[in-house]
Amino acid sequence: MTIHEFGKENNRTVILIHPACVTWDYFEYVIPHLKKHFHLIIPAIPGYDEESKSDFSSVEQITAELERWLTDKGIKNIGCVYGCSMGGSIVLRFLANSRIKTESAVIDGGITPYRLPWIVTRFIAVKDFLLIGLGKLGGIRLLEKAFASDEYSKEDHQYMAKVLKMISYKTIWRTFESCNNYMMPKTIDTDCKNIEYWFSEKERKERKKDIKFVKTYLPKTHFKVFDEIGHAGLAIKKPEIFANEIIRVCERSRKND
Repeated sequence: MTIHEFGKENNRTVILIHPACVTWDYFEYVIPHLKKHFHLIIPAIPGYDEESKSDFSSVEQITAELERWLTDKGIKNIGCVYGCSMGGSIVLRFLANSRIKTESAVIDGGITPYRLPWIVTRFIAVKDFLLIGLGKLGGIRLLEKAFASDEYSKEDHQYMAKVLKMISYKTIWRTFESCNNYMMPKTIDTDCKNIEYWFSEKERKERKKDIKFVKTYLPKTHFKVFDEIGHAGLAIKKPEIFANEIIRVCERSRKND
């Protein structure tokens, strides 16, 4: 796992964890805004790391690897850990482990584990794998057809095609299989008192079971809805708003201390 750091001169640390089917440069537009205020840590998740040839392993293993890296670097306190979609799954596991003190956390459209029979979860994983796997096989033309919506520009499709060409079929399978089924304790005992779950109005239906999971296991979570964006769209479509929201979350955690 390659770790990218910015603003190392700042005392407060913020971790940004990217979603699936993109690389760490998903945060390209927000880095200039946030590195002025925070020590930014942005992992290139295995399987999506252009600098280190690897496959995605599992939510649990990747979370443990990130925790070991932070421990080895002597980083014992996190101002905010943010994760989008797949990254949100890692944040949830990070909170459940409670190995690193975390002041605040943001789960943006985060994927929570299914509570369904094994055969049903395999069927869902196969469906997701085929959708993305066919995009990898068919390239940009198939992506434009499969994701024909105003939310994606031609440049977006070109970027997705580039990333899908880079990642392996094993990574695609493991990403969906793990994000849908990673292990979580029966109760989440975390010292993090400032947790937010973000989602867009356009994805409210798709996030219904995830919202229910978070309300059940992290009942003090604050929910924030964004208009005029789709799933995982805030950091790339509205980077200034994204940065201001991260700053707000960090300031809120200080007020709660």
